[in-house]
Amino acid sequence: MQIPDVPPELLRALRQAAAGQRIALVGGVVRDLLLHRQHQDPWRGLPDLDLVVEGPAMDWVSRLHPCLERMVGTEVPWRANVHGAYGTVALELQLPRALGGTWLLDVAMARREVYVVPGGQPQVSPGSLEDDLARRDFSVNAMALVVPFEGDATLLDPHGGQADLAHRRLRLLHAQSVRDDPTRLVRAARYAARLGFELAADSRQQVHATLSSWPWPWRPGAALDLVPPALGTRLRMEFQLLLEREDWRSALAALQGWGGLVLLDAQLQAQTRWRQHLAWGERWQLPLLPLLVGGARDPVALARRLQLPHGQVRLLQRALQLGDCLQHSALPAAPSEWCALLEGPGFGAQVVAVALAIGLGPRRPLLRWYHRWRHVSAPLDGAALLAQGWPAGPGLGDELRRLRAQRLDRSKAP
Repeated sequence: MQIPDVPPELLRALRQAAAGQRIALVGGVVRDLLLHRQHQDPWRGLPDLDLVVEGPAMDWVSRLHPCLERMVGTEVPWRANVHGAYGTVALELQLPRALGGTWLLDVAMARREVYVVPGGQPQVSPGSLEDDLARRDFSVNAMALVVPFEGDATLLDPHGGQADLAHRRLRLLHAQSVRDDPTRLVRAARYAARLGFELAADSRQQVHATLSSWPWPWRPGAALDLVPPALGTRLRMEFQLLLEREDWRSALAALQGWGGLVLLDAQLQAQTRWRQHLAWGERWQLPLLPLLVGGARDPVALARRLQLPHGQVRLLQRALQLGDCLQHSALPAAPSEWCALLEGPGFGAQVVAVALAIGLGPRRPLLRWYHRWRHVSAPLDGAALLAQGWPAGPGLGDELRRLRAQRLDRSKAP
């Protein structure tokens, strides 16, 4: 089988660097090649190849660079980041522009994985290429193009991935796939939205049975110390990819249809307000994951379980505080009073936008403040007041605020 999108010079270097190690293109690049798509890194939009070698990855990488420079006939700048725990090397190659420019290669040692604890980190050991394919998520991602020393690559498809591609379906590889790693369900929603695939019937049955039995040692709403931190991180990363790189409406609808939003929160699974929350957030260019989390029973606890960035957790906290303040206090009467509240310490435009997006507080005055009142200034500035004889000092600021309030209150009340 030919690999049309990869420069011949790069392919020849891959072969020569093998030196007895079996090497293969795996995962999404093989799937996309069979679907006649160009595979790219989801974050940077650059050509991206996933490779597996039998044996230490860095040994192969160290041989690749001189082979590649001989093939290209010029110096090839490169950068390698080694992740020792899994024997993986993230490689960035700066090929000449005629050969595609920057290429990203993720080179991994072939390995087998065993999940001792459901949802925990797997135990990893070196394995064969077949072992490596058997540990993957879906049959359509468990194919490999074995790169021979000469001739075309050979397709290795031990799990029927090509047939599932033809039927446009996602099929989990094992009976315990979701039990081992529940983030696979979020990944299925991403692929369903991107590729237009359906989850296979036996995989839907597995999802339903696994979620019903809930084999993991934590539940939504559980104390933070009961939730494996690595699982929270993996869920956050999968949801970030879903929200930032996929058609999130289709992906979340599929996930909810399978019952999978319960991985975040049972209340999120039971309602559809997330559609409005995220649509408003997209309109105002807000980070979407905190808005999805905002529909949970305890948004801040969920944000911490997912290990959202501190700034996003704080933004969500401030929006909830604003909503609580507006619910349990007398509402301002005049536009100037709304400005005094919403422009006070801890609030501001982004906090109000989050509160609006997740449906906190009275919508009309918050929208008027966001779109109009906060942009109103006093009819005179400080220089004009000084020219009129006002002394410099705190009184000058008080007068500017009084003049602004006067102008604001001439507009319509909330």
